[in-house]
Amino acid sequence: MMTAGRKIKTKSQDWCTPLKYAKPIEEFFVKIDLDPCSNKESIVNAEVKLYDNGLVHNWDKYNTIYVNPPYGKACNSSIYDWLKKCYETKAEVIALIPVATNTKHWKNFVFKANVICFLSDTRLKFLINGTTNNKGASMACCLVYWGGRTENFISKFKKYGTCCIPINSA
Repeated sequence: MMTAGRKIKTKSQDWCTPLKYAKPIEEFFVKIDLDPCSNKESIVNAEVKLYDNGLVHNWDKYNTIYVNPPYGKACNSSIYDWLKKCYETKAEVIALIPVATNTKHWKNFVFKANVICFLSDTRLKFLINGTTNNKGASMACCLVYWGGRTENFISKFKKYGTCCIPINSA
């Protein structure tokens, strides 16, 4: 559920990554080993797609992971739990998340990432029921990168928004 502190207007957990971002993420990684937040509508091409609670699985056996986590509560977890796992895994990770800089998960995990790309799209149009014909997200979104290819990430994603290196990660 897309909340980040806002009123929930849908019960859907399946807000899939738009093609506009799925393709460059795939190109950046060359191969996505794991998508722990997948569903049957997802267009993200990952070697392993998890349809259950991806938090209970071991991520350390994968090299590249893409995460578009549920933004509200799901599977007895929250976005805090997902971002904690992203931060703690040994893999390269890109997460698509709402911009909520005043939250505990941002302070504990996102601001410790290698790069944050604040997307220029003001209302990101997620794929919902196979279409982007919707009003879009009710908040700004970003791509967060934990990994060792900072300059490559910036080079690839700077055309989609403003890329920043948090001082805590430098």
